[in-house]
Amino acid sequence: MIIRADIGNEQADAIRDAVSDAGRLARASSSPTGESLLEMLLREQQEMTPLERFSRQHDADELPAQQRYYHDLIPLSAPAPGEQYAFDVDLDACSGCKACVSACHNLNGLDDQETWRDVGLLQGGTAELPILQHVTTACHHCIEPACMLGCPVKAYEKDPVTGIVRHLDDQCIGCQYCVLACPYDVPKYNKSLGIVRKCDMCSQRLKVGEAPACVQACPHRAIRITVVKQAEVVANCETNQFLPGAPDPALTLPTTNFRSSRPLPRNLLPADYYAVHPEHAHWPLIVMLVLTQLSVGAFATQVLAERFSSRALHGADPAAAFCALAFAVIALGASVLHLGRPLYAFRAVLGLRTSWLSREIVVFGLFAALAVAYAALEYFCGASELYLKWRASIGAAVATSGIAGVFCSLMIYYRTGRASWNAVATGGRFVLTTIVMGLSTTLLTETIIQQLSASATESSRQLRLDEMLRLLLLTAGVKLLFEASALIHLRRRQHTPLKRTARLMVGDLKRAAFGRFVYGILGGVLLPLWLLGQVTRDPTGALPWPAVAASFVFLLAGELLERYLFFTAVAAPKMPGGLTT
Repeated sequence: MIIRADIGNEQADAIRDAVSDAGRLARASSSPTGESLLEMLLREQQEMTPLERFSRQHDADELPAQQRYYHDLIPLSAPAPGEQYAFDVDLDACSGCKACVSACHNLNGLDDQETWRDVGLLQGGTAELPILQHVTTACHHCIEPACMLGCPVKAYEKDPVTGIVRHLDDQCIGCQYCVLACPYDVPKYNKSLGIVRKCDMCSQRLKVGEAPACVQACPHRAIRITVVKQAEVVANCETNQFLPGAPDPALTLPTTNFRSSRPLPRNLLPADYYAVHPEHAHWPLIVMLVLTQLSVGAFATQVLAERFSSRALHGADPAAAFCALAFAVIALGASVLHLGRPLYAFRAVLGLRTSWLSREIVVFGLFAALAVAYAALEYFCGASELYLKWRASIGAAVATSGIAGVFCSLMIYYRTGRASWNAVATGGRFVLTTIVMGLSTTLLTETIIQQLSASATESSRQLRLDEMLRLLLLTAGVKLLFEASALIHLRRRQHTPLKRTARLMVGDLKRAAFGRFVYGILGGVLLPLWLLGQVTRDPTGALPWPAVAASFVFLLAGELLERYLFFTAVAAPKMPGGLTT
């Protein structure tokens, strides 16, 4: 013990001598500000990182009074008129640690795969000076939120004071249109709850002076809440000053401010910029769109054939009307299956003023009601002189309301701003499907009626089958060429959204694309050509109904696959993502 004590004393003397020497050195040299080296080192030691300060407050049990610590990260007063709250992101401070993602997930009780805040990665620069920039994103609480304007049940509201866009969970029916409408991939569908949910900037915490979870959790203070002037946001969005790799801010006028003290290179792109993957199929919507257009086309074909055909078309037969009506009923029933909460489907007309989805529901509801009346009158009053006087007008009303419904369907997808859902591409698909399937359905029903008729050669049963088959050949061929023209974008050098769609059609979705064109050629080209030859050889004979039925089945299968590609091959806009494998 004596030896150890002696050694200990010698070590202590050595330490005291070293400290004394360090003190003399520190006094001999001073910083430009006049403080000694030792004082400077002691001061830097006392300057803790945000994470260390957070840990010390946690250990001291001071966290309940968090507004004292985070008061500089949230506004001290409510926005004035013309202003609103907004996220402010310091790109220089974001390290991509995802503490904000974890805090948001835990505080809001999200499911495992559900996120309201994401962290992406931008990359660019040169080989000599590469740039990797992490970016944290959430809801931008836009000035003109597409989610709110497109919602058919008014499940969104924008606070008139704070500008925060909140989702009303109790009002939501789970139609998921806001998921398609938002260009930033913000609303997330929760399958277990049957509703959509999203970030509300922790508005309840802001009310009591506490910062949102993401703001509190960031160890580098990269996220804060600020007050922005809405007029300045509009001006900034007009010059596309938002974030590299993000969708066009002019679509919804997002308020989030991404700032950096460093000049960002012009070639900065999301890390997942070249990644392509199929989107969700939405099978109930696929069935609904194809069958509603089929039904509208069938009614319109019957009405136009009776009015303009050089020979009488027995389109007013109750069987043909009921067949078209049956497809309309199946289509409307399928649309309800797309809802997460179908029991509340009656709310879908609340957004009639702003939502094209509400308008589609109302117009197709009117179409179905008129179709029922038309079919019933055909069956019960087909021989009545009074009904025969008004039959053309009633049929025209059915067809007109149906065409209006198809237009509403077009606007639903056009308003999302997705490149492959532009007015020409979507309108061309929907109109040609209406014509092709309307002609095919009419040919099938009239052929079956002829086969069941006691006298198939009566003048009232004579159809201009050659005219209808030629029109079917023309429209089906045009539609196939129209869809195939999307592959031209594969030759483009730039990786545009339309090129992503083409890449999916020859990549992950090539089997569906191949099947679509095979079925389309069989049902819309080869079989109609053979049937046209039969009509040419025997103008007075009846068409072989198995061949007509096969043509209809092939065409229907092809149109369902076409609409499957319509949903899955679209390039969905979103905020920059991370590296993909």
